[in-house]
Amino acid sequence: MGETKEEKRGQFQRLEGEIAEESKRLAIAIGGAAIYSAGVNLFIVPAGLYSGGIMGFAQIVRTILVSYLHLPIQNFDIAGLIYYAINIPVLLLGMKDIGKQFFVKTICCLTAVTIFLSFIPIPTETLLHNDILGSTVIGALMCGFGMGTALRMGASLGGTDIIALLLIKWKKNISVGKVNIITNAVLYGICLFLFDVSTVIYSLIYAAVSAFAVDHEHSQNINVEVRIITKLDDMGLEQEILQKMDRGITRLESTGAYTNEKSNMLYILVSKYEVGQLKNIVLKYDPHAFIVMNEGVTVIGHYKKKL
Repeated sequence: MGETKEEKRGQFQRLEGEIAEESKRLAIAIGGAAIYSAGVNLFIVPAGLYSGGIMGFAQIVRTILVSYLHLPIQNFDIAGLIYYAINIPVLLLGMKDIGKQFFVKTICCLTAVTIFLSFIPIPTETLLHNDILGSTVIGALMCGFGMGTALRMGASLGGTDIIALLLIKWKKNISVGKVNIITNAVLYGICLFLFDVSTVIYSLIYAAVSAFAVDHEHSQNINVEVRIITKLDDMGLEQEILQKMDRGITRLESTGAYTNEKSNMLYILVSKYEVGQLKNIVLKYDPHAFIVMNEGVTVIGHYKKKL
């Protein structure tokens, strides 16, 4: 038996809503990329500092090519292009593990970062009149906020996040934090060899403040317990959560004590940054669903952590 016109119209509306929602999330993530790039070009580079992670290595390669090998490049920062070139092979290697949607969004954000870094003008001196510490803190907050915003929207600006995910698949006791610490230790060791101590100290301050800003904006490590009570008896809701979010569901039959009506309770564990996506999926199928959330729960057992 074929689908009715109402069912086809409903499917089309759901698809249209999904596209609109994901387009909105991608636009916000690209906005995060713009904020990150502005922080780098307007505050970090004029202060002569080096970002953490892969971007820091890209900046060191840029400095070696321009200052030591005298590559004839003026009024153009090639660090963004180097950053792009380093990240693309890493992303291709991790494409299966990070998921198609995350991969596509990250490619878009990475391309945006490269464009913004290439075309946002770099001042000849710091905007805060030689206040290196002030430039460091403001630049770090902007960069951390930009990175955290992209992660909250289900994307990434590239760098050690993707490398960490690949290493976690290989060895379980490795974490994103450990990879960042090791990467920055190597990076600032090289900086200490090539540059003066003050550059390394201010760069370390940048790394600490930006990490704080990322953690404040991106709530990936906050587990949320979600109970959804719905009278809807439609497997489409559960299938979309399973397929789009890759999260397990426990379904329980429940009865309203007052109405004595039968309903279903879906029990799901997600990270905090996935809550918005889950709510959109549930309310799309059942606008009258009763949703209860409990943040900061401890999870022991099989639970998939995501970037």
